[in-house]
Amino acid sequence: MKGAVTALGHLGGQEAAARVVDGRLEELLIADGPLGPGAILRGRLGRPVKGLGGAFLDLPSGASGFLRQTNGLRPGDGVVVQVSGVAEAGKALPVGTRLLLKGRLAIVTPGAPGVNPARGMRDADIRAALVEMAEAALAAADDGTGIILRSAAEHADAEAVRAEIAALLATAAALSPDGPPALLHAAPGPHAVARRDWPDTDLLAEGPRAFADHGVEDLIDALRDPVATLGRGAHMAVEATRALVAVDVNTGPDGSPAAGLKANLDAARELPRQLRLRGLGGQIVVDFAPMPKRDRGTVEQALRAAFRREDAGVVLAGWTPLGNFELQRRRDRRPLTEVLDGVPG
Repeated sequence: MKGAVTALGHLGGQEAAARVVDGRLEELLIADGPLGPGAILRGRLGRPVKGLGGAFLDLPSGASGFLRQTNGLRPGDGVVVQVSGVAEAGKALPVGTRLLLKGRLAIVTPGAPGVNPARGMRDADIRAALVEMAEAALAAADDGTGIILRSAAEHADAEAVRAEIAALLATAAALSPDGPPALLHAAPGPHAVARRDWPDTDLLAEGPRAFADHGVEDLIDALRDPVATLGRGAHMAVEATRALVAVDVNTGPDGSPAAGLKANLDAARELPRQLRLRGLGGQIVVDFAPMPKRDRGTVEQALRAAFRREDAGVVLAGWTPLGNFELQRRRDRRPLTEVLDGVPG
């Protein structure tokens, strides 16, 4: 169907949410437990590890975290951190001290004072009124916390914005580094994240038949194949190895330089979506189809524009001496293959 559909269901026995736009799967979230990305924890700092630029933390339930920002902290200190990604097998959870308490209308930022309205707000009067409201809430808190006003706040009832800010500030005020390791704020589940972050939807479907009724199961099943079609006979294979994610772009039957450039541009625009849906991150190496060296700048521009819209931290490292392109993407979710193991195709 045309339009945006948000489907709230389950996949592999786990809570899951999918966003489909004009019949195309754009987003897929699968539950990762209370210690998943976004969880806020109190940990106990260990000794710095030479060569790694950080220190391990003791976290609740026997978990271990790794923190890179340790300035001003000493071994044994209690510290409040937020899970920033998914741990690789056998490795510590990546955590950071920059905290974000997200709501549908606002985001509270402990330790980062100030009020920042979203760039998407168009009405200057509404924006000014919301900023004034947020500044008044911060003045009452007086603890160095900040507020980001999300675009959805522009079209919301003012009292709803005020109430959400008050609730988020109360949660922030309760975050204390004093005490034993503990889970202070569980990671939000996929359904909660979808309701919070995907407000522009034409249809919200929820229940045991949500995925089946809206074709989500078939769209997910297609991701079992590492090959993604690009049009005009071109395709790219996206395959994860132990060390990195390898992406191979092919033009298909047309091996001309013009076809190579077209396939590479299509692949550059499609790559963020494929990595996001497949839950792939870490080091990524792209072997683009053969093209004149002069066209590399055009392809790189397309890559930068495509990844600019992504929430996951991405570093575009550039071209290697052998002509491949390297980038790094934060592991912000579990690989889809792990979830689909045991789920009938």
